[in-house]
Amino acid sequence: MRHQLLYRALLCAAVLTLSACTEEEKSSQSPPPPKVEIITARAQTVPNVLELPGRVQAVRVAEIRARVDGIIQRRLYEEGTHVEAGTVLFQIDPREMQANLRAAQATLERAEATAVNAAQDVKRYKGLVAKQAISQQEYDTAQARLRTARADVSEAQAAVESAELDLGYTRVTAPIAGRAGRAQVTEGALVTAANGTLLATVEQYDTVFVNFSQSSSDVLALRAQVASGELKLPSEGRVAVKLILEDGSEYPHTGYIDFLAMTIDVSTGTAALRAKVPNPDLLLLPGQFVRARIDAGVRPNGFLIPQRAVMISDSDARVLLVGEDGLVTSRDIELGDLLGSNWAVRDGLRTGDRIIVEGGQNARDGQPVRTVPYSGPEGDTPPTEASQQ
Repeated sequence: MRHQLLYRALLCAAVLTLSACTEEEKSSQSPPPPKVEIITARAQTVPNVLELPGRVQAVRVAEIRARVDGIIQRRLYEEGTHVEAGTVLFQIDPREMQANLRAAQATLERAEATAVNAAQDVKRYKGLVAKQAISQQEYDTAQARLRTARADVSEAQAAVESAELDLGYTRVTAPIAGRAGRAQVTEGALVTAANGTLLATVEQYDTVFVNFSQSSSDVLALRAQVASGELKLPSEGRVAVKLILEDGSEYPHTGYIDFLAMTIDVSTGTAALRAKVPNPDLLLLPGQFVRARIDAGVRPNGFLIPQRAVMISDSDARVLLVGEDGLVTSRDIELGDLLGSNWAVRDGLRTGDRIIVEGGQNARDGQPVRTVPYSGPEGDTPPTEASQQ
């Protein structure tokens, strides 16, 4: 019996020893917490950039239309070339207008002769009425004829001026300097002043307008942010605009907002905006599609975080944070604009939040992690934000 009890005691001790060794071996083989690279969120001044689609429009457009009836004799410009103001573009057959001018000049000469004769009658009658050789009524009638003759002269002079204008309109000139478009009529075509036949178009676009619009809800939100101090507009009142071309390149010249509609379009629910942009190289063409990046002030207490730190889904955007206890938590954020390789964050972050930038794919909510400062590519970390453990 004693031997059996001793054997059982030794067996239990061996089992306990083996179990302790197994647990110790399992504990020594469990993986360490994953390593992640983090940055610490710091409030800073962040540019408030709005990106909107827009269309280019020539700063001045002149439609060249016929102002007299006639036949086009010649086209005097090369289509698609630059023309100066006053350049003759078309010649309309002037013979009918020349005949009208000569007839008006003859009428003027006749009216002037009648007026001279009436003036002589008044001068002669003035001496006779003083001697009572003629009645006062005859003298008054002579003065009336003189006034009528002078009125006829004025009317004839106006007719001559009108005929001269019509004759001048047979030489169709460009009212502005710019690029002359394709001719809408050919030699031999009949044009009329009543219908205002379109002959060509001249567009001036060494400076251009860019038209775009913003939804009424965004306009209200901007006003509320300005009123609350969350957003500060440029102090000088000039809002800069940079353009992104269709190939993704940035247009080299900066424009400025020069018009903001104070009404909302009832059909689209948007407010119209317009920027004036220099175009010295004529790189921008009327009708061209561009994207406008509007420098709409700054946010004094904004946040910038690297793009790779943000996880975006169809419904929201979120980041992974490391708490004081070293555990991972997830938080939804409201994104603003993408500035270079960094996202501007409008809401959801606080100063001191430790944000996982690298290694987040290995981290889960509630899981402990080991943290090291983020050491990404130069320019990937916001310049005013310190990377801390």
